[in-house]
Amino acid sequence: MNKIVKKILKTIVWTIGSLLAFIILYLCSTYILSHISTNKEDNVTADVPIYILTNGVHTDIVVPVKYGQTNWSHEIKFSNTISKDTTATLIAFGWGDKGFYLNTPTWAQLKFSVAFKAATGLSTSAIHATFYKSLTEGPDCHRIWISNSQYARLCSYIQSSFKTDPAGHTINIPTTANYNNNDAFYDAKRRYNLFYTCNTWANNALKAAGQKACIWTPFDKGIFYMYKDQPAK
Repeated sequence: MNKIVKKILKTIVWTIGSLLAFIILYLCSTYILSHISTNKEDNVTADVPIYILTNGVHTDIVVPVKYGQTNWSHEIKFSNTISKDTTATLIAFGWGDKGFYLNTPTWAQLKFSVAFKAATGLSTSAIHATFYKSLTEGPDCHRIWISNSQYARLCSYIQSSFKTDPAGHTINIPTTANYNNNDAFYDAKRRYNLFYTCNTWANNALKAAGQKACIWTPFDKGIFYMYKDQPAK
């Protein structure tokens, strides 16, 4: 009996120790890699303003609703929002866990099952699209000017994140879990997990556009750290 108890205790200690070691390694890796910047492309023109926007946890990439050959309202329809307001000039894209987006209106309502599925990649993902008429720059909103070719790559990256129907159109998710009157949700590719979060997606969007970004980050703080001393141009 003593041997059995000792074996159980040893297993418990090993499990707790392994979990603590993983958490420490994860946090250390996050801190180090989120403070190392990728190279920004130089000698390019400032043609298109985009924004990075955070709510304190989650980063959105904000682009013009219409610019050049790209008109996002063709697929991300105003009619899918509650307001159906067509006067917006900007659209924010955020990728994330579908269950978290639709089933967690506030942090207080976060369920263990939703968090567990999101952390382990067992859930599906969604893109949250929000229309804005304007944005005010500040600690939580930074404007970045990019070239036409960089914008084309950014649009391609965002478009490739959507799941589409057989006809190639985005798939709107009918829901009453809207955050405001000007947003809607769409089915997306990939699965959220500890190593590929909403902020990892946004960070990779900046990489796709040839902008300063973290080597890797699961948190918004890493992205905004890269721009904390950089004034908007």
